[in-house]
Amino acid sequence: MQRVRASDYHDIAKASDPRVSPDGERVAFVRQVPDDEESSERTIYVARIGGEEPRRFSVAEGSDGEPRWSPDGETLAFVSDRGEETDRPQLHLLPTRGGEAEVATDVVGGVSQVAWSPDGERIAFVQEVRPEEREADYDLALGDAEYEREAPDPRVIDRHVYRAGARYFDGTRSQLYLLDVEGGDVERVTDAEADHGTPTWGDSETLYYSVKRGRDADDTLDVDVDAYDVEAGEAETVTTTTGWGTTLAATDRHVAYLRTPKDGFSMRSADIEVMDTESGETWLLTEEFDRTVSPMRLAFHPDGNYLYFATPDEGEVVLRRVRVGNRGPGRDREQASGDSRERGGDVETVFSGGHLDGFDVGRDAVAVTRSEWDHPSDVFAATPAGAEEVRLTRLNADYLDGRAVREPEEVWFDNGEGRDIQGWVLTPPDFDPDETYPLAVEIHGGPHAMWSTAGTMWHEFQSLAAAGYVVFWSNPRGSTGYGEAHATAIERDWGDVTMTDVMAGVEEVAARDYVDESNAFVTGGSFGGFMTGWIVGHTDFFAGAVAQRGVYDFASFYGSTDAFKLVEGDYGTTPWEEPEFLWEQSPAAHVDDVDTPTLVVHADNDYRVPVNNGEMFYLFLRKNGVDTRLVRYPREGHELSRSGEPGHVVDRIERIVRWFDGYSDHSDDPPALERGADEGLPSAAESEDDE
Repeated sequence: MQRVRASDYHDIAKASDPRVSPDGERVAFVRQVPDDEESSERTIYVARIGGEEPRRFSVAEGSDGEPRWSPDGETLAFVSDRGEETDRPQLHLLPTRGGEAEVATDVVGGVSQVAWSPDGERIAFVQEVRPEEREADYDLALGDAEYEREAPDPRVIDRHVYRAGARYFDGTRSQLYLLDVEGGDVERVTDAEADHGTPTWGDSETLYYSVKRGRDADDTLDVDVDAYDVEAGEAETVTTTTGWGTTLAATDRHVAYLRTPKDGFSMRSADIEVMDTESGETWLLTEEFDRTVSPMRLAFHPDGNYLYFATPDEGEVVLRRVRVGNRGPGRDREQASGDSRERGGDVETVFSGGHLDGFDVGRDAVAVTRSEWDHPSDVFAATPAGAEEVRLTRLNADYLDGRAVREPEEVWFDNGEGRDIQGWVLTPPDFDPDETYPLAVEIHGGPHAMWSTAGTMWHEFQSLAAAGYVVFWSNPRGSTGYGEAHATAIERDWGDVTMTDVMAGVEEVAARDYVDESNAFVTGGSFGGFMTGWIVGHTDFFAGAVAQRGVYDFASFYGSTDAFKLVEGDYGTTPWEEPEFLWEQSPAAHVDDVDTPTLVVHADNDYRVPVNNGEMFYLFLRKNGVDTRLVRYPREGHELSRSGEPGHVVDRIERIVRWFDGYSDHSDDPPALERGADEGLPSAAESEDDE
């Protein structure tokens, strides 16, 4: 059996965005696999619930996504950038009985968030356009116009958040449109200087969507939910909710959306609120359920009686459902409080085990994409209640047959303050308990996130173990999946609280006879990068560290990120209100106490944690004589480790292993400082000589 390697990333296929056909017999999904060093092939596949191998439904040209069945099942809509010289995905329609896909749109802002109307006559979608493009009707059809969008020179900024992901907005706003499927015409639904999204049909004449309005929309938690009357061509706001964003689901009677309390919102659990569109009354479906609802999506069963949603829960991402019930006109919250059927029934688990990252609900079937410790991604289906589960794909069967994949050991440990924390230990292939191995500690991002034994980290964890490391990861306080009290425990203290929990687990694992605690290493990305920087500034336990795309200074992070409200939510302050406090809470403030050799990794186009944070931390370390090096990845954003260019994903993992190996007594390689320029780094003394 071969060991898992970083370069195996090129061979691993992933499934996403499952969609159940109206007849309940098929599931469409996106299959993604790296194509070369810079791109991946994304195509639409269809699997039959009754068996048979899944088959490719779209040609391997361009990047395909968002498969959506028409209500009669005769057409599959999807978005693709095939045939385009620019990154401008268009809507395509593919007959399910056979034939070629036809391009249905030719719009300047691309197509996303596709939603069929219940009668199949229209398709709603979103595109990002500039005011001048709307004035020229390029958002309706480019036609023969020779137009190419160019970046403004200079860029003039007039909003709080003007870039995100790995790109600038450059004056665009997300607007909503309708395609007449038979006639082919595109109709503009929204035209305001605001961002609109999540189009969701209640019935064939009513389209719901979210909108963030106002000059300071980027600085508010308020999100309006509008209802658009297709026949009248008019919209009205039916409710306003609060939170990071809005996920909508609707029937002809109910609209469901997420609501998060404003006080400490970034740490608080998101609940599902439902509005009765006849009475206008609202109520919380998950008020007594102490797990945050994932923004992944909400979906009603076609009969409208159940609402499906995903939640992180103790190392798993679980699919659940809850009975919606009705709150007829005239019934108030107090009258309904004792009637569980009227308020919504108990939460039921539909799919558990592993890491679910997508789902859909049909009349007779539920489909999910899920990964587990023994497979990185596949499609599963079951009845709407979760019975008769079947596995529809084995996307990586050939790859896995030849690889030594290890099963992680679940561990629960006391953090020293009376709290039990969940973690996992992964040992190398050919593990011998009589031997000793170096330890690699991984810390997740977020901070309000949760790790499992699978998900996007499956390949990295297995690669580190295959490189000879005992790998340990955990979900310390601050993580989701363990209730709101667990998530809010790091309020105004990311560093010490999280470090207490992580190090308690490290000490327990390091005490095992087969772990060499003198050769322990730590790494993490985003919040995990913050924690890596914090830990090396507060302990010399680790022989080496790799800090990735981390927050190292709160003031500079606040002033350059698209998520500045995270600081306001978790710390309840701003850099000008408590500058000294936020500085002391920053890893950069403690670099004079760092002795641990620390590699700093960042992405050039990271607008969640801009690269100035990585530059600052690297320079501070270097000025203090710490063995360090800064590695920057061009063209990449904050999602480098999850969806970066395949060559960069592989290079990053290989660099982590090389850095650890260079400072490990267990490696046959020479120390990192003695290797070639690309493999190691100049020591502080060599740097002074160069100067």
